[in-house]
Amino acid sequence: MAINIPRGTQDILPGTVEKWQFIEKTARDLCQRYNYKEIRTPIFEHTELFLRGVGDTTDIVQKEMYSFTDRGDRNLTLRPEGTASIARSYVENKMYGDSNQPTKLYYSGPMFRYERPQAGRYRQFVQFGVEALGSNDPAVDAEVIALAMDLYKGLGLKNVKLVLNSLGDSESRKAHRDALVNHFTPVVDELCGDCKSRLESNPLRILDCKKDHNHPAMKTAPSILEYLNEESQIFFANVQKYLTAMKIPFVIDANLVRGLDYYNHTVFEIMLEGEGFGSITTLSGGGRYNGLVEDLGGPNTPAIGFALSIERLILALDSQNITLPIDNEIDCFFIALGEEAKVEVTSLLYQLRKTGLKGEKDYQDRKLKAQFKAADRLNARYVAVLGEEELQRQVINLKNQETGEQEEVAIDIFVKYLSSK
Repeated sequence: MAINIPRGTQDILPGTVEKWQFIEKTARDLCQRYNYKEIRTPIFEHTELFLRGVGDTTDIVQKEMYSFTDRGDRNLTLRPEGTASIARSYVENKMYGDSNQPTKLYYSGPMFRYERPQAGRYRQFVQFGVEALGSNDPAVDAEVIALAMDLYKGLGLKNVKLVLNSLGDSESRKAHRDALVNHFTPVVDELCGDCKSRLESNPLRILDCKKDHNHPAMKTAPSILEYLNEESQIFFANVQKYLTAMKIPFVIDANLVRGLDYYNHTVFEIMLEGEGFGSITTLSGGGRYNGLVEDLGGPNTPAIGFALSIERLILALDSQNITLPIDNEIDCFFIALGEEAKVEVTSLLYQLRKTGLKGEKDYQDRKLKAQFKAADRLNARYVAVLGEEELQRQVINLKNQETGEQEEVAIDIFVKYLSSK
């Protein structure tokens, strides 16, 4: 009986994986231009990290984490997101002691959430993210957002929209929290079960509810922007000022709250407008988490970041019929006719690859016509044919697949000659 992959996962096969590689390289190159350094953290962490870091009232912690007890009776969890691990590493490795702050990091790797699989959503998905820790300058907020927008533009996406909000500092959030409790308490019996529990634990999350988003009380809920104190207002205004200076357009949505408990001040989402993307409109999101490092045992450290799903990004690219400039051709396909020619071709192919060129040969003893077809399927620029007669004369027949032109090249200079083409 065949064994299939688990529900909510996928195999990324040759022919598709090249698209992933191009996106990942584009993201890495962009991060390097912004002076962000790569960090790699474990795929599993102590469960307590996510209880404290993500928030025990969030859907991720309550419904979506893959948690288990190992043979040492330790409670562990496959990471559902990247920020908590980055903050943990920042504290554990005392990166806050580096005088060159902020610490600017990026990461890419698999995350795990027990969600209902659908287009663009998997239970194992690849997340790319950026984090800047150690600066409370609103210019850093603008820089992180600019990096995200540059990535989408660099890949050719159109109709990308930046949505902004501010959740304010702790004082502003408390005032808004009290207002939300007063607003929703009279209608609590009309809300879903999740919203009823959130009214006490985290009323801000009620605004993020998918089930009750059309409830009349949602439309009249008090806006966080009405409760920002002066300091929070100035900070948010400065973020907008920097974005405007960089000519990055944005809209403000007072109901944007994000789904994780650690956010404060700036929060944002980048969305795709237009048809062809189905119900999945959010490409990425992020925001400030100035208290997270301290919650994990470190010093009071301001920080901001964002993350995106590579799967969703690919879905967005496909929805706009964007073809990435992927190099899927090889430089030369070798055809050997006869046993001695096979030995010589094996040597030539090895030498060719050492120069950095891409080469391939037939390993199935197919007929000449079938080997030329194989070269076509591999998008070979050249086909080199070596038979017994050519071997005796120490030449190899080289055919340009685009023009059809053929020439004989001496075997001893063949690799150098092809490298110059």
